[in-house]
Amino acid sequence: MALNSINTNAGALIALQNLNSTSSELATVQQRISTGKKIGSAKDNGAIWATAKNQSATASSMNAVKDSLQRGQSTIDVALAAGDTITDLLGKMKEKALAASDTSLNTSSFNALKADFESLRDQVTKAATNAKFNGVSIADGTTTQMTFLANTDGSGFTVSAKTLSLAGIGLSITSTFANATAAKTMIASISTALETATNKLASLGTSSTGLDTHLTFVGKLQDALDAGVGNLVDADLAKESARLQSLQTKQQLGIQALSIANSSSAAILGLFR
Repeated sequence: MALNSINTNAGALIALQNLNSTSSELATVQQRISTGKKIGSAKDNGAIWATAKNQSATASSMNAVKDSLQRGQSTIDVALAAGDTITDLLGKMKEKALAASDTSLNTSSFNALKADFESLRDQVTKAATNAKFNGVSIADGTTTQMTFLANTDGSGFTVSAKTLSLAGIGLSITSTFANATAAKTMIASISTALETATNKLASLGTSSTGLDTHLTFVGKLQDALDAGVGNLVDADLAKESARLQSLQTKQQLGIQALSIANSSSAAILGLFR
């Protein structure tokens, strides 16, 4: 037979325990909905939280890798732009040398072609010297190679520099011609310089393609890591919304159950009338 006591209301205690449990679950669901995360701190699930934090840190550090690779792209792009200008100048120099090799030219015409040739030669030097990005050049002969970040472990992507100055393509600041015979000889020198320049530009183009490919890979890897972290800690809001409604109903019923349990003690008063 159940004990009728005004000191201890077992039914109310049970109803209160259930109500507290429901309130705790409701608070958890509300927190997940407000933050969008099912695991927001280490106390929610220490192992998964630690894994997510480590992966999130790796994904964030990849921003430094992407920045470095993009600097590499820009450095090579500047060198390639200078190289395009230099090859165009070499083509014009060859044209001037060929025209000057014509023995039928008068002195005035020859000297004009010679002056144009030397002006174009000097522009090659300017193009190579000014081919800098952020104060660094891989075309002017001041460096042999540059290494950019390739991964979060500090490993690098190395790009070999290609000197596109006059000395780097087989010419000099004194390259010129004094007569038609020398101009004819210069044609072969310019052709060799042009071939050297285009080969170096082709090599830089290959390096640029490699950087582009690796940068794309790093971007995809970062996206995959971010998605993986989301799978670990993000809340399913549709599911949590449905659970919220369920718990709110359960909470209301719990309050009513507690009220009924508390009213049972009042029934004892009827026994004394």
